[in-house]
Amino acid sequence: MDDDLSARLRASLLEGLPADALLTDPQVTASYATDMASFCAAGTPAVVVLPRTVEQVQHVMRTATALRVPVVPQGARTGLSGGANASDGCIVLSLVKMDRILEISAVDRIAVVEPGVVNAVLSRAVAEQGLCYPPDPSSWEQCTIGGNIGTASGGLCCVKYGVTAEYVLGLDVVLADGRLLRTGRRTAKGVAGYDLTRLFVGSEGSLGIVVQAVLALKPAPPRQLALAAEFPSVAAACDAVCAVMEAGLTPSLLELMDRTTVHAVNALGKMGLPEATEALLLAAFDTPHAPEDLAAVGELCAAAGATAVVPAEDQAESELLLQARRMAFPALEALRPATMIDDACVPRSRLGEMLDGTAAIARAQGLVIGVCAHAGDGNTHPIVCFDPADEDETRRARRSFGEIMDLGLSLGGTITGEHGVGVLKKEWLARELGPVGVEMQRAVKQAFDPLGLLNPGKLF
Repeated sequence: MDDDLSARLRASLLEGLPADALLTDPQVTASYATDMASFCAAGTPAVVVLPRTVEQVQHVMRTATALRVPVVPQGARTGLSGGANASDGCIVLSLVKMDRILEISAVDRIAVVEPGVVNAVLSRAVAEQGLCYPPDPSSWEQCTIGGNIGTASGGLCCVKYGVTAEYVLGLDVVLADGRLLRTGRRTAKGVAGYDLTRLFVGSEGSLGIVVQAVLALKPAPPRQLALAAEFPSVAAACDAVCAVMEAGLTPSLLELMDRTTVHAVNALGKMGLPEATEALLLAAFDTPHAPEDLAAVGELCAAAGATAVVPAEDQAESELLLQARRMAFPALEALRPATMIDDACVPRSRLGEMLDGTAAIARAQGLVIGVCAHAGDGNTHPIVCFDPADEDETRRARRSFGEIMDLGLSLGGTITGEHGVGVLKKEWLARELGPVGVEMQRAVKQAFDPLGLLNPGKLF
């Protein structure tokens, strides 16, 4: 961006923003350039804006449209696909200051929130009223609702409660030209017109800026009880997963960690997980009859070849098991200087093939690849660990990432279950959608953002 345009941009923004909402120091703005993904291209932002009101967001978008400056919306930047990475000369629009919970209604079972509300903050606030907001990404203590909506994120409880998209009833969205669009509803039912709400969920900020959301809530369930089952192979653990689902049981959590992940978690957190196991399956229920449900799962695990089935004695012990699972990402990140985190989701019936295929890729490439998975919904997270200072190891890491993506597609899966496409997976999105699918998606983008200013270079 040339000096003249830069000066005009700053002056125009300050006409509708307080001075402390505009960051221009290059050392400060550089810290907003990327999310948590590795190997994703990022540019240098011209400015960073931290609005506090809808009107301020509208002013930013009107300014961007007038001056033809791209805008990259951001939340807490905990994303794993480069979807929040800056482009050269852009306005980074950080929504973390719009962090108010505007309403919680126990009668309507909704919450109305701004995009900067942290997931865990909302969860605790609704729990005080006997309610529950189920989506719980692993980064729930840091990630924001706006970011969750942008990537249609999931979490540990998806097997029973589903992903973010199923809890977004309505949105207020600032469009590229600054107009305010209201989609969806506050009511329990509603089918008027096209479902634009679901269109924005998972759009990664490429169609508009979410400034308010109406979220569905559920009554708070009983606290979870969990068990851990040890298996002599990943395939046996996946057979148990299939048996649990085929039996019609409804666990609130069904998670898998392979041997590499178990060892990493023990090394980082001294959790005392069984290191002799090849796969550790965690199951939990939040039903009134949780002990009986866990016993049924335990029998199915034993029939599938589990070498040990250990139910938690109480909620505290259950929470320790869940804490171990949440520790998987940072534990694997501690093994090597860098990681690439895959997010392939396959049909449950192909889960064993996915994990066995991933292990074969790790052996062929001579890399450490740990896998943790939301096994109950087939969403796998192979984490490729490598040293970016080693050119050959980096090359093998990139190759293995692509081979894992290809494997997931070959098994009838999708390239992302909850992390989004961003920059990291653009190549594979085109393969998954096909040429007609890409053409239609681009047509939607053109309708909402004809100048191509919103989060350019992402998705496709």
